[in-house]
Amino acid sequence: MRGLTTSLQSKHWHPTAQNNLKKSESNNLYNYPFQFNVNNNNNPLSRKVKPISCFASENPNQPILKESKPPLVVVGSANADIYVEIDRLPKEGETISAKTGQTLAGGKGANQAVCGGKLSYPTFFIGQVGEDAHGKLITEALENGGVYLDYLTTVSNAPTGHAVVMLQSDGQNSIIIVGGANMSCWPENLSDEDLEIVRNAGIVLLQREIPDFVNIQVAKAARNAHVPVILDAGGVDSPIPLELLCFVDILSPNETELARITKMPTESFDQISKAVEKCYEMGVNEVLVKLGSNGSALFTKGEEPLRQPIIKAAKVVDTTGAGDTFTSAFAVALVEGKSKKECLRFAAAAASLCVQVKGAIPSMPEKKAVFNLLQSV
Repeated sequence: MRGLTTSLQSKHWHPTAQNNLKKSESNNLYNYPFQFNVNNNNNPLSRKVKPISCFASENPNQPILKESKPPLVVVGSANADIYVEIDRLPKEGETISAKTGQTLAGGKGANQAVCGGKLSYPTFFIGQVGEDAHGKLITEALENGGVYLDYLTTVSNAPTGHAVVMLQSDGQNSIIIVGGANMSCWPENLSDEDLEIVRNAGIVLLQREIPDFVNIQVAKAARNAHVPVILDAGGVDSPIPLELLCFVDILSPNETELARITKMPTESFDQISKAVEKCYEMGVNEVLVKLGSNGSALFTKGEEPLRQPIIKAAKVVDTTGAGDTFTSAFAVALVEGKSKKECLRFAAAAASLCVQVKGAIPSMPEKKAVFNLLQSV
């Protein structure tokens, strides 16, 4: 894939106070159970940094710092979200006026990547934007969110993906997506350079707003390298290919997506549990279900489900991006060595903070804010 030319193109990742927890916090709260293999790539024609170099010191004689972490790698969509605030959805054939309108960076992949960056975890984003103003908006939002852009591609033959977000006064939303560069211009086969950062990841996050064949290649590369893969089921409403599911470690739908995937009702927890059994039959051994106001539940084949209630928000302004925040925060906590119960609670706190701010990427919380909320409840 062709790399995006930005100031980050030449930057290597190094542990700093900005992108890591303080040493005392790190030693008390986390351990790092995931390991990664170093595969050197000395191709002088590469326009991107060598994937593993982001964990090394500038001084070749200096050892890698023990705080270095295998990154969160998010492969997915990036959209310009066009927000319109309305009192209610229009009826068929009706025209209504919006209170306000604005354009903000979003897309499930970009949302999850910025969440990882804001939670002080080294995060790379593999995705595509167009050569337009929306692409610049998203690039700046990712950069400002602490995301490394070595694997972001600018394509000339498609516009940046965008979405129309109809935000109602109670904070609920309805969304229409235009795929653009997210769904077109991907190479038939991802380069080995792109897949190398996947193989060296601590965890990989996927969604369904990019082509299935891209997700399959990424998930297969991750599985072969023993890297955990979480697939957020949000995105296109077509069936998830079984070839993809067999490489997924955790499937993460909301209750509506779970119903669509399994063609089973999900109105009650008992019905949700039965639908999850169907997911097991499809080849997934863990299912992380987002239940909106009813919290979340993690189902592991052969074990009792873990349930997590919501951590109530002081106010609900906008639910856009809450599911992405939850999934990404869960992934960050998991790769940092927390128990699954702790992961659920950490993710619930992050989602609670998210819904209190308008916009997807602007609402992603800082790690300190999540910790403060957890200490107060």
